[in-house]
Amino acid sequence: MGCVGTHLAITQMSGGEDMSLTKYIIKRIVYSIGVLFGVSILIFVISNIVPGDPARMALGPRAPEWAVEDLRKEMNLDKPLVERYFLWLSDLMQGDLGESLRSRRPITKDIAEYLPASIEIIALSAFFMAVIGINLGRLSARFSGTWFDGVVRILSYTGIVTPAFVWAILFVLLFSYLIPIFPTTGRITPGLAAPPRITGMYIIDGLLTGNFRVALDAFWHIVLPSLALSMGGAAQAARMTRASMVDNAEKDYILAARAYGVPSKLIYRRLLLKPSLVAPISIMALDIAALLGNAFLVELVFLYPGISRYGIEAMLNKDLFAIISVVLIIGIGYTIANVVIDVIIAYLDPRARLGGAKSA
Repeated sequence: MGCVGTHLAITQMSGGEDMSLTKYIIKRIVYSIGVLFGVSILIFVISNIVPGDPARMALGPRAPEWAVEDLRKEMNLDKPLVERYFLWLSDLMQGDLGESLRSRRPITKDIAEYLPASIEIIALSAFFMAVIGINLGRLSARFSGTWFDGVVRILSYTGIVTPAFVWAILFVLLFSYLIPIFPTTGRITPGLAAPPRITGMYIIDGLLTGNFRVALDAFWHIVLPSLALSMGGAAQAARMTRASMVDNAEKDYILAARAYGVPSKLIYRRLLLKPSLVAPISIMALDIAALLGNAFLVELVFLYPGISRYGIEAMLNKDLFAIISVVLIIGIGYTIANVVIDVIIAYLDPRARLGGAKSA
């Protein structure tokens, strides 16, 4: 009976924790929707008050005034700012982001063309960031106080303070001119036909259609930009992982495990690494969300046709609706990353969701 009662208690506790986590996730999603609404207002207002007439810039200085006025009316620029926002929001709810003044196409088509290219870079950058950062931090903590630890710490601080576009330029000079290993422009080698469009990501589409040559070539083209983008986040993850593991190594449960003769490798791998990853994962999630924004100059250096480069060209041409759409996508990326990291932390550390429930 005692065993049965204990089993029921554990089952009820597990069910309660699942419900608590579910409520926590729902609350975070609702909160994120409110944040996105606020972000949309901020983006729209800032984009509209920036000096410059989008209609005049789109048509050029020699365009007649009547043509400029017609375009202003078409873009609702003749209406009050508040009315323009709600007209834009109404179109957004219907999946209409407006028309690009530069490409003269619906912005949804431009995003569908350019965003998958950036997603490929971001996905590989996130992989580099996690693998390089966590493993360097883990090894640095494992050999704390040695020359290896000193080298990793120096590299970490160097990676944190060096902008991504500087790494991009260095990689171009090193791996394109001095040691020509990787290509430095475009998505695939000129002369190769792009794979049939399924996802818009050349690597995935190449694999799905059996065109492995194109898939490998597309992967080879994104190695350098992805590595350049990941350097700062990997350095930050390495520093945070090391600091967290060194701090947790002095906790009572680790000291007790050592006193009982548990092997050091087992302590670092099983007992120390998991609780030490909460802080690094939090930082990495935000760094991954920031990759789309950080990719602006990196895509420009590598002449890579991604959404960030599209955003730069939109800003240079005061392409109003394109600017709003690109910045909104970056905001959505940040918001999704925050929700995901909150859920991961709540899973790893139940105190996070219990604290959130109490505060609510």
